[in-house]
Amino acid sequence: MFAIAIHGGAGTLSRKNMSPAQENDYIAGLGAALDAGHAVLAGGASSLDATIAAVRVLEDNPLFNAGRGAVLNADGTAELDASVMDGRTLGAGAVTGLQHVRNPIELARLVMDKSPHVMLVGAGAEEFARLQGVEMVSNEYFRTPARQHQLERSLRGHVARENELEAFGTVGAVALDSAGNVAAATSTGGMTGKRWGRVGDSPVIGAGTYANNAGCAVSATGHGEYFIRAVVAHDISAQVEYLEIPLAQAVDNVLGKMKALGGNGGVIAIDRKGGVVLEFNSEGMFRGVRTSEGLREIAIYR
Repeated sequence: MFAIAIHGGAGTLSRKNMSPAQENDYIAGLGAALDAGHAVLAGGASSLDATIAAVRVLEDNPLFNAGRGAVLNADGTAELDASVMDGRTLGAGAVTGLQHVRNPIELARLVMDKSPHVMLVGAGAEEFARLQGVEMVSNEYFRTPARQHQLERSLRGHVARENELEAFGTVGAVALDSAGNVAAATSTGGMTGKRWGRVGDSPVIGAGTYANNAGCAVSATGHGEYFIRAVVAHDISAQVEYLEIPLAQAVDNVLGKMKALGGNGGVIAIDRKGGVVLEFNSEGMFRGVRTSEGLREIAIYR
């Protein structure tokens, strides 16, 4: 058996404010990413390969807050973060503060595979990217009119609410391959109007991304500061491993703790038994799941 789940952000636009055309566009984008990852698994490749393939499609889709279409900093710059983790080896790679790497998730994989480090930051990460022959682009590549408009509203004092698209838009994937290995990958542009080099949970192993065959693989989306404080992704996997409880219960436990702190968002998680959980405490979460047994579901609301 193999399976993959993806997310395109939690805290989505309320149903009453999303047009049928918008909804169709998001569903199509999620479907393209889901099918790309599934095709990798069906071809016998690893769960890590599948998660990266899925996230790369979402990074290239300007509807989502990752890669092209990422939200903008207070100075109008796109600044990107990503991370990956292999549940078989506990290998991990992360990058943060990128401004010119077209697909941050690919660089995160290279940090894991081609360097002795786990996390690289900013100019150093991009120097490493050039040495690895990664595709570089101008920062303008990431900018879209929608994100520029969101930034202008933010600078005028508008605060994004939980039910607005700019609130949370991180993308991610978790997968189980036919060899029984799990993996996770997450990518984001962060928060609209962020300042001072702010970094959220997405590139932080154990907070926004974690994978361990002994537990599960997790990718998170939401208010990153709370995911870091609650160490959400690792805590879910640890509860599955040490308490030997069902994946759904572990997810509920940890999201409950984060909610008590004041944080909103969601996670996707998968274990070696093929259990998949896509859960959130916001109004909605862009999400999808596809398995070798024929299940294919894409949803935004409950």
